[in-house]
Amino acid sequence: MPGTHQPPEIRDAPYGGKAWECQPRSGRFRGLIHATAGGTISKAGRRRYRSAMTDRKKPATPAKTPKDSHYARLRRAHRDEKTGGAPVLRQRPKLPPGENAPDGMVRLYGLHTVRAALDNPVRRIRRMLLTRNAAERLGVSDLSALPFAAELVEPRDIDRLTGSDAVHQGVLIEAEPLKPKRLDALGDTRLVLVLDQVTDPHNVGAIMRSAVAFGAGALITTARHSPAESGVLAKSASGALEHIDHIEVRNLADALHALHEAGFRSIGLDSDGPEELEKTLGGEKIALVLGAEGKGLRQKTRETVSALARLDMPGAIRSLNVSNAGAVALYAARRFLGD
Repeated sequence: MPGTHQPPEIRDAPYGGKAWECQPRSGRFRGLIHATAGGTISKAGRRRYRSAMTDRKKPATPAKTPKDSHYARLRRAHRDEKTGGAPVLRQRPKLPPGENAPDGMVRLYGLHTVRAALDNPVRRIRRMLLTRNAAERLGVSDLSALPFAAELVEPRDIDRLTGSDAVHQGVLIEAEPLKPKRLDALGDTRLVLVLDQVTDPHNVGAIMRSAVAFGAGALITTARHSPAESGVLAKSASGALEHIDHIEVRNLADALHALHEAGFRSIGLDSDGPEELEKTLGGEKIALVLGAEGKGLRQKTRETVSALARLDMPGAIRSLNVSNAGAVALYAARRFLGD
């Protein structure tokens, strides 16, 4: 119409076309268009406009309710019913232990076990298998620098030797077993642990671990009816196998007499012992004697020890696993000896 003012076309309008013919609803941006009718809209103005338009177009996301979750479960159940049930995760088949270690060797595995073996100058290692992750955790960067054969493998390769139930943590060594010492090689120690036919390697390994933790100088076992050094025993000991003297004797009663002559007071743990352990502790040297699970101390051992003692347990259970009982007794003896 004549006399009606028409603003000039804005060629760079952010929404395309003519600004006047395509006005936004927002009063803020309508004012911006009028203010800039004689020129182009700035980049900042374009960004503000696009942001406002995008926010306006976004639909509000409704919050989920328990009713929504209920219907989602029903839909999943219906879908699973049509497809024959929920998908079943496929478990990897278990592998049994492989062939035995070469003659004269034992297989030891686990990070703590292998680390302690590597640090023991007496241990003779012949071969090592380890994963990249285990190599990093052990700090082994150059396999060729090791004084024995070493190979990077996958965890499944070690499973084939140990069995998939063994927790090998990606490392295994084949090494010569440590030779047991004679009783006359007992060093200057004030606390020793004696096992009377404890045969479970898990228990013996756990007892070794406690013995090292509480500063016992030696572990004495019988030549028969005692577990040989193995991966299971060493893994349960968590490296303690390399830190304690293992003394092997033929006759336990004779060994106890020899300890008495060396100044040790021997105390046999028995759940039906006549006195509490704390009341039987005495002297400068102590030898704690533990019996096998179930049958406990043999009669000859009971007659030979200096005293029979029980752990004071006021609870409903009156006995402990032999490794747990050993840990409690070691703690009490170490406190009595005062070092």
